[in-house]
This record gives sequence, structure tokens and C-alpha cells, in this order.
Amino acid sequence: MTDRPTAAKRPVLRRVTLIVLAAFTAWHIFATFLWIAPASGLRQILPGDLLRSYMVPLFGQSWSVFAPEPINGDYRLRVRAVVVQDGEEKTSKWIDATKAELAMSTHHLFPPRAAILATELASRYKGAYDDLGNGHHRIVALSYYKGADWSDRLRGDLIKQGKDPDLDDYLEVERRATAYATQVAYAVWPGEVVRVQYEVSRQNVIPFDRRNDPNAKRPKPKIVKTGWRGPLEEPGQSRSAFTETFRKALRESGQ
Repeated sequence: MTDRPTAAKRPVLRRVTLIVLAAFTAWHIFATFLWIAPASGLRQILPGDLLRSYMVPLFGQSWSVFAPEPINGDYRLRVRAVVVQDGEEKTSKWIDATKAELAMSTHHLFPPRAAILATELASRYKGAYDDLGNGHHRIVALSYYKGADWSDRLRGDLIKQGKDPDLDDYLEVERRATAYATQVAYAVWPGEVVRVQYEVSRQNVIPFDRRNDPNAKRPKPKIVKTGWRGPLEEPGQSRSAFTETFRKALRESGQ
């Protein structure tokens, strides 16, 4: 004989589950609409960085994959560091972080979120950098790593060049890039990290009208070279978790 109280609970549980799934589906559709639609005041409905943090990198998408202006280039982020080993400072070789992370998505049906972090970061950095003027570019190319106030000095020198409306966006992504490069340094090279350096580049693909030309070559990459930066770690970052994931990806990429 069926236990009536237990049987009565099942329909309630099913209803609650359906309500939760329906609410999540409605939220996801709404967030996707806001993300791919032209920028408007509607985005202000969601507080802070909620929309971007939800959509990127797992659900990120845009109309740029379609004509007339499809994505036509690759971004790359390379990292190197100066570390103290056996009491001596040594400069490491360059590591292609983008290549390492893409190895996690190659031949994987369900790639992890970390598979495109470097690509997303390089894209944002290159865009923010290009929006600045030549005076700011000269400052970015200088090295800032001595003393605990190196980041404040970099910010101050950039502001002295002129208050650019895009400067805040650049400073945010500069900090993220430095923190990411620091994690790469700790993951790859043993020893105390003294300073890090990263290089962002974008290389266009062969133009569509020359796609069948056997002699066609890709244009040379456009490289943004930054100076050395002091090591930087953000609250909540885990060296051990990053190291475990990144070292495996580095081996798979053949570096």
C-alpha cells in the first residue's frame, strides 16, 4: 500500500523543481538578450558587473561572428618572469599562456571555463590599450616593479599624461593581466617571483578574398609590449589550484 504522505510530497517537489528550472531559463534568456543586444539603458537593470560575470566566459557571444564583420584575428598572451633561484635572479623564457589554455579545449567535448581565460584577457587588454593615446602607450612600455607602491606610481604617471575617459578601463585590465601573469609565474617557475612581464598580440587571418591564394600569408601580429611589473595577487586567488590546472595544460600544449 502506498504511503500517502510520501506520495503527496512528490508532486510538491516536482512543482518546486519545475518552478526553479523555469525561473533559471527565464533569467538565462533575459541575460543573453541583454548581452547580445545593442548597448542600452536596459543593462542598468542589473547591478555592477553581474551581467559580464555571468555571461563570460561560458556563455559569452556576440554578433561579431557573422558578416559583414566576422572575427578575423587571433589573440595571444605570453608571460615571462624574473625569479630568484639559488640566491640568483634568473630571467625565464616566454610561455604562451593562450596556447596552453587552448590545449584544454582541443578534442574535449566539455572544456573547462579556464580554456579561454587568456584569450579573453588578451582581447580585453588589446582593446583597452588601443583606446589610449601615444603618451599613455609610452608609460605602459616602462617598467614598474620596485617597492610596494609600484602600482600607484604607474597609475599616477598614466594620469599625468592626461585624464583619458578610457584610462579606468585600461587600469582595470592591466591589473587583471598582472595578477594572471603572476599566477603563471608561480605555476611554472620555482623560486621567488621578483617581477613579471606579459606581451599581448593580435594577428589577423588571411583576407577572405585571398583565401584560395597558395602564396597568401597571414599579416604580421600587432604586439603590445609592456614593461616589467611587480608580482600581484588578488584576494581569492589560489596558487595551488591554478598551478594544478595550468601545468597540465602546459604539458598538453607541448611547451
